[in-house]
Amino acid sequence: MHIVVPVKVVPDTYGERRISLETGLVDRAGSEMVVDEVGERAVEAALTLAESLPEASVTVVSMGPAAIADPIRTTLAMGADDAVLVVDDALVGADLTLTAEVLAAAVRRRDPDLVLVGNVSTDGGGGVMGAMLAELLGFAQITNLSSIRTDGATVGGTRQTDGGSGTVEAPLPAVASITEALPDPRFPSMRSTMAARRKPVETLSAAELGADVDGARAARAIVVAAAQRPPRHAGTTIVDDGTAGVRLAEFLIENGLA
Repeated sequence: MHIVVPVKVVPDTYGERRISLETGLVDRAGSEMVVDEVGERAVEAALTLAESLPEASVTVVSMGPAAIADPIRTTLAMGADDAVLVVDDALVGADLTLTAEVLAAAVRRRDPDLVLVGNVSTDGGGGVMGAMLAELLGFAQITNLSSIRTDGATVGGTRQTDGGSGTVEAPLPAVASITEALPDPRFPSMRSTMAARRKPVETLSAAELGADVDGARAARAIVVAAAQRPPRHAGTTIVDDGTAGVRLAEFLIENGLA
């Protein structure tokens, strides 16, 4: 069984994140780059599933600048067998649809039985990549799993909802997205970190994947303007002197809140 895990390399969750006012894109040079947290959990889930299956393997797929190679090595140290990186300047600022098409092309090359993704990234927060990949690959999909299992022929698990939880299942091949309810990623040992340096990492361009990229027009949805967030101002304080109710109502009406 072959499991492929698309992951995103993002600015450190605990660092300061900035938007470039020139490009409208995340300033990735302003913070340490790491594998997204829920993406690491997806890798952990894939490794756990692979350990219970005969002859199973795990491939990590990612797209971004050449600098993503170092963070991706962390997933190899965790236990993933190999990685595929899509590195192409024409993909800078790619929107969700183009990103999904490129990742789907990279995933398709590895002919997976199961594709595991995090349900939402901590930077963009689109939350649709799993569904997009399933559509492009022609796979079944199950989403937002808080637990996951597979017997080699199907994949299933528990999905939490506002009203409770339910059990879902789909035949393989399938795409499954997991939430942060799954276990934390394992901590790589020094030995596994050293071994990760010898694991294969394939680097591909968009052209090698046959992706439809046309220079600066690669991003179908673009940011047309970006501005610095205005400084916070002190709020309005209403002291009750017997007229607080009236003054509060007037404030709400004046600010379009009532």
